[in-house]
Amino acid sequence: MGIYLNPGAGQFLAARSSKIYVDKTMLLRELDEVFGTEQRFVCVSRPRRFGKTMAANMVCVYYDRTVTEDVFSGLAIARTEGVSRGRRKCDVLRINMQEFLSRAQDMEGLLSRLQRIVLRDLLRAYTDVDYFDREDLVECMRDIYQETQRPFVIVIDEWDCIFREYPHDEEAQRAYLDFLRDWLKDKEYVGLAYMTGILPVKKYGTHSSLNMFTEYSMENPGQFAPYVGFTEDEVRRLCEAYDMDFGECCAWYDGYAFPHCSHVFSPKSVVEAMLRREYDDYWTKTETYEALKVYIDLNEGGLRDAIIKMMAGGRQKINTRTFQNDMTTFTSADDVMTLLVHLGYLGYDRREEEVFIPNNEILREYIAATKQGEEWQIVSRAVQASDALLAAVFEKDAAAVARGVERAHLETSHIQYNDENALSYTLSFAFYSARRFYNIVRELPAGKGFADLAFLPRPQHAEKPAFVIELKWDRTAETAIRQIKEKGYAGSLAGFAGKVLLVGVSYDKKTRRHEAVIEEWQSHGA
Repeated sequence: MGIYLNPGAGQFLAARSSKIYVDKTMLLRELDEVFGTEQRFVCVSRPRRFGKTMAANMVCVYYDRTVTEDVFSGLAIARTEGVSRGRRKCDVLRINMQEFLSRAQDMEGLLSRLQRIVLRDLLRAYTDVDYFDREDLVECMRDIYQETQRPFVIVIDEWDCIFREYPHDEEAQRAYLDFLRDWLKDKEYVGLAYMTGILPVKKYGTHSSLNMFTEYSMENPGQFAPYVGFTEDEVRRLCEAYDMDFGECCAWYDGYAFPHCSHVFSPKSVVEAMLRREYDDYWTKTETYEALKVYIDLNEGGLRDAIIKMMAGGRQKINTRTFQNDMTTFTSADDVMTLLVHLGYLGYDRREEEVFIPNNEILREYIAATKQGEEWQIVSRAVQASDALLAAVFEKDAAAVARGVERAHLETSHIQYNDENALSYTLSFAFYSARRFYNIVRELPAGKGFADLAFLPRPQHAEKPAFVIELKWDRTAETAIRQIKEKGYAGSLAGFAGKVLLVGVSYDKKTRRHEAVIEEWQSHGA
């Protein structure tokens, strides 16, 4: 019917016709639950290339009264019992805010252009309505609703681009939020408002101009968690269809986890890997590493130390409550790390209130972002040395392993180094190169206890030896080897095709020296 009013099914059908299409239509059932209620204002934020626009197109088609029913034929929502209260009975307004931003000189121009263009579509579609003010968007939509009793579904994609493009223009940001509030809040004509972006709704002090919205973000996606990215079952089916190794896919792209969905994969990366038949960096290639470097270089309140700890496989406690939902207002390292959660550069464990680097693809982005600058030289040197350290393990060169761990300790000496837990972070960091071939598990349940560090070769690298590292603080490496044997840690690694190595590493706090012992495990009767 129009460019912005009831835009039709073209974009949705193009997505359905793609070589890979993952059915996310049950998202619509969640929206049906809030349609026409006080909870009808929904803001869904997630990182770039996580399917925000595809979801917005799907929502538009679902509620667009001009679209025929067969567009959802064969999809999950079409097999759902019951008839939606809002489906295909609405006028849909589809707004991509980035489009208007790119054509405007300032916020006043953006808002003026948006209103004039939307009004043109409305006035063309409803010529017989008795309008009070044909130049006032809110008044015209009220008049149309009064005449038709047909609610509007308003879909705003890239709603937060203003905060990303004008990060320091607080006056423009306030004008934009005031416009959205005036257009949407307490308006009877709104059957559903669905906004997508990267950031949650901007806060000013203790108040928000858009406090009627329920937010579903990377921090807490709630019941929308299965629609953030691809789920474990969805990716497993794709790997089977394209004959790709599922374990390798997990190592590369899994890691985002929520209470309602424990495994969430980066969708852009999974699709590209399946189509190209190769695991590589795909999501991160859509934006240069400088986007990450800008934030981790701030070093707010020890941020750099937290980043190094997470690059070594650790987790960091975080308070997300002070984050102001913009890209400039940082009062602590926690604020920066909360932003990185929303940008997809960190995963977030809501129950434990901890952040972590989710997968190998994102870890490689951190490595790229830390290659330059004197403050990150410890990372560059450790990465360069990690190949030699891994080779030393393969060759059972205990002296070389001890020297490599010694260097890693010196490089990461700013991390508190006073127990076996800290020593394990140093080892994880020192063995960065191993992540290309191994899943590295801390505290692996094995035998009669928990192995400190287990290196499990992924199926594509089955020729590599599995190995277990036991760490000892102020005790000998021989003691560590003895514990591996007595507790039967190596037995849990016996199913791997290659040999199994036992590695004991110790640190003597008096001499400040490391020691290593390496043995090849022999099963009983071997």
